[in-house]
Amino acid sequence: MDLRGFDLNLLIVFNAVAQHRSVTRAGESIGLSQPAMSAALARLRLLLGDPLFVKTGAEMRPTPRAAQLVAPVRQALEIVKGEILLTQAFDPATSTRTFSILTPDISESNNIPRLLSLLAAEAPGVNIKVLSMPRHAAWEALETGAVDLAVGYFPDLHREGLFVQRLFRNEHVCMVRRDHPVIGDRLSLKQFMAADHAAVRPEGREHVFEQFLHAKGIHRRVRLEVAHFMSLLPIISTSDLIATVPRDLAEVCVRYGNIRMLATPLKAPVIEIHQFWHRRVHKDSAHQWLRDAMRRLFPGHQP
Repeated sequence: MDLRGFDLNLLIVFNAVAQHRSVTRAGESIGLSQPAMSAALARLRLLLGDPLFVKTGAEMRPTPRAAQLVAPVRQALEIVKGEILLTQAFDPATSTRTFSILTPDISESNNIPRLLSLLAAEAPGVNIKVLSMPRHAAWEALETGAVDLAVGYFPDLHREGLFVQRLFRNEHVCMVRRDHPVIGDRLSLKQFMAADHAAVRPEGREHVFEQFLHAKGIHRRVRLEVAHFMSLLPIISTSDLIATVPRDLAEVCVRYGNIRMLATPLKAPVIEIHQFWHRRVHKDSAHQWLRDAMRRLFPGHQP
């Protein structure tokens, strides 16, 4: 028999009649009228080539064929109910799941430690795997499931098939070492233009601030280019260079290095940081918990 031609709802009818030995009582138990039950039973008899249930006195008694089917039908319904239709709840307190998060080094140094603190309190068995990859590979990683969540500035991920939530708005600031010989508590535009700068070009690309300067036709002396933002911590701490970076990175560098944070003398662009996920995992309870945990790292920042 071709399974495509078999209505699995007929198994519910079969199980009800086998249990109640009455078409009327069986119909009442599953919410079907007697005519609907009789029609379903007729279809079952035709499909299986057996009377299945025969009226004997006041009861519908199973034929030998039906008696053989009672246990496997009940087992099949239990599997469907318990393993297929049951919504699997995610319990962070007992889970040992590993989540993969795609995020740049700025977020890795600033946000992941705070996420770990949250996990220690709510999900001590949950593990995090942080990944870094070229921006053009982020979409495929989310689509294939290689990455559960992407967190950061990913302008290429605002596309169909992905959900997005803004976490916070990240402004640009300047960093200098605490004992800089020229720059004090404020940074003027003249000092900014006269200084030597360190610039970050991840994967050889201009970052947002570099693109802003290029669009404005502003040229400064870039004495050093690096590929990673976190390289700036020891560089700025031990030199007279200036670096213009997102505020969340500067906060980390101020915390761990010989660094001061200053307002930029230019009205620099603001970066919006989002989390992205594929529609395939939108309803999954474990992924919903992960996204909520990430969102709670930035209270008051979401719209």
